[in-house]
Amino acid sequence: MKTLKVNGVVIAENNLGDSDKMLTILTPNLGKISCIGKGAKRPKSLLMSGTQLLCFGEYVLYKTGDIYSINSCEPIEVFYNIRTDLDKLNYAAHMIKIVNDVTTENQNNYNILKLFLNTLYAISETDKDLDFILSVFKIRLLKILGFAPNISECTGCGEKDIEKLVRFSIKDNGFKCLNCSTQDKGCLELSEGSRYAIIYSIMADSKKIFSFSLKENSMKEFKLISDIYFNEKLEKEYKLEKII
Repeated sequence: MKTLKVNGVVIAENNLGDSDKMLTILTPNLGKISCIGKGAKRPKSLLMSGTQLLCFGEYVLYKTGDIYSINSCEPIEVFYNIRTDLDKLNYAAHMIKIVNDVTTENQNNYNILKLFLNTLYAISETDKDLDFILSVFKIRLLKILGFAPNISECTGCGEKDIEKLVRFSIKDNGFKCLNCSTQDKGCLELSEGSRYAIIYSIMADSKKIFSFSLKENSMKEFKLISDIYFNEKLEKEYKLEKII
């Protein structure tokens, strides 16, 4: 029996009979895979801790036909603070829906997985505003998916002076100067703070994307832009819903 070892994070778990689980694990190279955890529901199972939702771990798998089964697993991070905070859990569940939509099997998901784990860590281990974390996640994910907005110049006239780029165009995918924005009724306000937030979310090192803060007004702009632009690019309306 051939086995393989992968790291991944559990993004779905479902009961399979009285003692087994069917899991969906997001991996860097195999993409999103379905795995059976035989006996994972049993109280003394060695698979119990590593087969919980949001657990990031190392999994030894074997494959029978098109189905993976878990031979053994070793949890690396279980994000305990998310499990004990309903608000954090709701935001994590919202992210899982998004990640499920943008990933498939047999796809290189390294950058998406890295962003997902960094975001889960920010939710779990920091006291940063959850809307702020989610907005950064959305903008960075759009970059990974190839939908990064134009942040280097006005999408209308090509003006490159960053101080003059004071609006965000959903229609034209990026920043606009005041003059060009008058001809685009769908433009959104873009303060210095929200402009910086978008640029930083796209350009910063992956481990530092949450290493900044915003004033309340800029935060509202940033959230509005990230929500509308994200829904537009993914052609779906994502709403944060309480799971509990």
